[in-house]
Amino acid sequence: MATEAPTLDCSDIDQYLGKVIESSPLREPLGNNDIRRWVQAMHYPNLLHFDPAYAAESQWGKLIAPQSFPIVMDDGHGTAPSCVGKIPESHLLFAGDEFWHYGPRVFGGDTISNERIPFDYTVKNTGFGPTCFQRGDNFYRNQHGELIAKQRSTALRYSAAAGGATVNKDEFEEPTWTDEELDSLEERKFAWIQMMHELGHSERWWDDVNVGDQLPERVFGPHTIASLTTEWRAYLFTTWGTLDRRVINLEDFGFTKEMAGHENDPIMERINPELTDGAYIGASRGHLFPKYARKIGMPRAYGYGASMGAWVTDYLAGWAGEHGWVVHSTANYRGPALSGDITIQTAEVVDKTVDEEGRNIIQVKHLMKSQKGTTMCTGVAEIVLPKKV
Repeated sequence: MATEAPTLDCSDIDQYLGKVIESSPLREPLGNNDIRRWVQAMHYPNLLHFDPAYAAESQWGKLIAPQSFPIVMDDGHGTAPSCVGKIPESHLLFAGDEFWHYGPRVFGGDTISNERIPFDYTVKNTGFGPTCFQRGDNFYRNQHGELIAKQRSTALRYSAAAGGATVNKDEFEEPTWTDEELDSLEERKFAWIQMMHELGHSERWWDDVNVGDQLPERVFGPHTIASLTTEWRAYLFTTWGTLDRRVINLEDFGFTKEMAGHENDPIMERINPELTDGAYIGASRGHLFPKYARKIGMPRAYGYGASMGAWVTDYLAGWAGEHGWVVHSTANYRGPALSGDITIQTAEVVDKTVDEEGRNIIQVKHLMKSQKGTTMCTGVAEIVLPKKV
């Protein structure tokens, strides 16, 4: 007997498109330790963002947040406007981000707001069956009303049952790393860190970069449940009481009961906050618990899409140096950061131009892979570099 093809009812999304949705603003200004916690969790040891003596010698004269930082300002780490409307019995994975950075930098003491507007959606067939690719915009502004960055986030929403039915059982076990392999990894990791030390406060000149140049390799991992938990804790919304949280019920978006719960629920936070932390109970629990990861299509614990977007920005900004600036980037997520795997980032210079504003632009094509060669993320970015007089 022929079985009926599964469908995905996305009609509830339409009523939200183009309209501002509620945010969950921070209750206090940012602190320097919020910045330090973030760069440590993102494996980004750039002294500008955590060492006060080094930062005092920079062009800003004080500690500064990395360009990847705005996504910690609200609940949902950027995906909230791409997750509106109810899709019954569905789950969500990050599918990609596009960023535009406008210039104002973020410092301790700043207060950042986020205006969130659902953008559009389309339904395509994927390995999970009918899948909704939904997009939404975040507009991050400082206390002066200056636009810091725009993030267009893409969420992939699909039948949770269909995802669970396709999970690859061959990937249930983490790879084993020998002591010698781990020692070699530490050497590879430090090579990129050493590149930042060598550049220091100096300029990376636009004049000295050529089409075809390869950016230095960046390596980190192996990812573990401990490292993924550290990432989660760097998002400010994961700490009790940090936000004036919007009232939210994940079942209203169609999440299955076992993946919904009270994550980010401001009412339950005052009654029993243990139930509101998505690391334990909620849509995010699959990241840290293989049992729940397998129910939605992931073979074991896995990293956060928003973190992958931050890795892209940090990788490019670390190479550009403090006088450079990532003005635009795309990140298309193709595979997760699974526990036990490592992440390897590379990039190639594909263009060198002066834009209509007279800025000296380097365009790069970037790539993120695991040690198995599995593609995790692809995209392009434009970076402003200083030009020699």
